[in-house]
Amino acid sequence: MNSYTVPPSSPRTLEASFMWFKNLVFYRFTRPFDLEAEALATQLEQHRFGPCRAQELSRYGWTSPMAKLSEQLVHSGNGCLLICAQKEEKILPASVIRDFLNERVALIEAEQDRKVRKKEKDELKDEIIIDLLPKAFSRYQHTHAYIDPKLGLLVVDASSAKRAEELCSYLRQTLGSLPVSIPALNHAPTSIMTSWLREEQSMPTGFELGDESELKDPSENGATLRCKQQDLLGDEMRPHLDAGKMAVKLALDWRNSCRMILSEDLILRRLKFADTLLDQAADAGAADAAAAFDADFYLLTETLGKLIPELLEALGGENQEAYQSAITPS
Repeated sequence: MNSYTVPPSSPRTLEASFMWFKNLVFYRFTRPFDLEAEALATQLEQHRFGPCRAQELSRYGWTSPMAKLSEQLVHSGNGCLLICAQKEEKILPASVIRDFLNERVALIEAEQDRKVRKKEKDELKDEIIIDLLPKAFSRYQHTHAYIDPKLGLLVVDASSAKRAEELCSYLRQTLGSLPVSIPALNHAPTSIMTSWLREEQSMPTGFELGDESELKDPSENGATLRCKQQDLLGDEMRPHLDAGKMAVKLALDWRNSCRMILSEDLILRRLKFADTLLDQAADAGAADAAAAFDADFYLLTETLGKLIPELLEALGGENQEAYQSAITPS
């Protein structure tokens, strides 16, 4: 029985440990991605991350996926291209802005003996934000993603569609176009996941149910049932399924290699890899930090390069006609 771990930071994996994605949002290329690593890096270089200027609230750009190990904006390995987006946001708590605004409004009303109206308040608020920005702390966020040209996949380490779409949007802006879409399936994921709960023999080869799920009544304002440490094939689940609830989240174990929570939006969250896999990466990259990085990336892409196609097939397969219509002029 394999144990599963989210890789910790350690002296050996300080720079490389982030390579093991913790969440997945993946996209299908509707046209082949044909840029080589060097050509992709050249395009990214024009949008390399730079810190916020004095009056900017946020900045977004490309940075090295290898952190301090390299300045290169693209890391190539196992036929895949790894990139990383960096976002800086100035932290200005709404309560602080409100306190400054109230003080300034009170001062104006006292000195000029008049009421400050909404339009003027909005202008004062903008002035306060500009004044405070140079003194504000910054929050940084890194989002890693890799392109697998052979499988036609863009894989983003993100737990929300919004964060993944932010990276895709900036990559599209950088490259001029990015022909990707969420995989189009022949069947709704909820119907397939629900069938797995109804009949144990319906589970696809290589997958096993975990002990966590979320069921939802599809009707408006329908009830939601969240289960943890629960036998998902037990008698307690049957009445909820018979009442029409559908599985919208499901814990899965794939080939004793990784565990995940599959959601109806195809996002894989709380991804944990088997210790045996992490040990294999540690042995392969024992020489130095760069070797560790290469080993992690190779095993990550090798594992996900098998998991994602098997998962899509388990969910009923992709609708190829949908992709064809997406690239065929109307």
